[in-house]
Amino acid sequence: MLISNLLYSVYERRLTKQLAKFELPKHVGVILDGNRRWATGKGGKSFVGHAAGAKKIVEFLKWCDDLDIPVRTLWLLSTENLQRKDEELAPLLAIIESAVFELSETGNWRIHIVGARELIPSQTLAKLDAAAKQTEKCVDKPIVNIAVAYGGRREVVDAIKTLLTEEAAAGNSVNQIIESLSDEQISSHLYTKGQPDPDLVIRTSGEQRLSGFLLWQSAHSEFYFCEAYWPAFRRIDFLRALRSYTQRQRRFGL
Repeated sequence: MLISNLLYSVYERRLTKQLAKFELPKHVGVILDGNRRWATGKGGKSFVGHAAGAKKIVEFLKWCDDLDIPVRTLWLLSTENLQRKDEELAPLLAIIESAVFELSETGNWRIHIVGARELIPSQTLAKLDAAAKQTEKCVDKPIVNIAVAYGGRREVVDAIKTLLTEEAAAGNSVNQIIESLSDEQISSHLYTKGQPDPDLVIRTSGEQRLSGFLLWQSAHSEFYFCEAYWPAFRRIDFLRALRSYTQRQRRFGL
């Protein structure tokens, strides 16, 4: 074990040194997948996996800090999961509430809650908002988007609804709205408005799909699928994802 740890340590330093030569992503999105399966593999209940996954968040954010990655978006709970209403949901919400509070207490990051707010239970939403508000003063800190009750299609629909409501309130006709509608207008009404689109999206657990994560924003993102379950995701796995990113030739749709 000691020899294995030593080898990994040497390998990590080598990868970090290699990455220093390249431009790293400004925004990394992560689908935190595999908590439940990780717990099952250890003979534990799902909440054990979710709790372990929550602890991994702080580690991951510190890795990003070390590499000066200014924006991170973490998908903790989808709109579909929130609607399940089973015995797993209440403990999961409590874990998310506690995790976000702990992040806010550090003062190391500026937290944004992104998702369909009306779907989040009022008690949970109040706690998440309070935690995010506590970090508003951290204007020079990295941004951490916490995606709860998030769905990519829902985000686009919400953006268009908000846009149309604003245009109608301004007295613009349907024809005027159609005539002026643009990508930029929709982007400016997304949950992540004002932020750069993700350069790299990582999904753990071996699943090779996005499930609608940052559906609009990821049009030109690079994707990396990792076999490790989220609680078992290591710094070396993250460095490998970044190395893969630096090896891509980004064409931005061209």
